[in-house]
This record gives sequence, structure tokens and C-alpha cells, in this order.
Amino acid sequence: MSIDSIITVVTTVHAPIEKVWKVWTEPEHVMQWNNASPDWHTPKAESDLREGGSFNYRMEAKDGSFGFDFGGTFDHIVPNQL
Repeated sequence: MSIDSIITVVTTVHAPIEKVWKVWTEPEHVMQWNNASPDWHTPKAESDLREGGSFNYRMEAKDGSFGFDFGGTFDHIVPNQL
């Protein structure tokens, strides 16, 4: 059985939009903040930030007990907005 889902995330961040866009979209920055808790990390992040491009992030427990990949496709991009 296959289940397709759409997840929408909305947040408000009080910082210059250019900085937020960079930290939210560039893999080297995503690896710094994309953690479920302090005992998790993101050892791998890839992103092809263009319409039709995709992203894939690997999140793992630091003790190696569990990990998973998650990703998606960019349908529509408006730099510094969407």
C-alpha cells in the first residue's frame, strides 16, 4: 500500500530574509539545525534548489541506533519568499 502525503510548514523568523533563505536552503546550513534533539544530527544533506529539483536529508541518532532519509521535490520557488 502506498500513502502520498503533503506537508506544509509555516513559521515566522525575525531575521533578514536573505540570511533566513540561505540557512533554510543550503545543505551545509541545514546540517547544523536539522536535528530532532541534541542527541541527533544530520550527517548528510543534498539539495538541487530549482523547480523540479529535489532535496534529501539524512537524520541519525548520534549513537547510531536509528536513522532515516527524508526528501522531496521543489514544485515552485520564489527566491527569498517561497
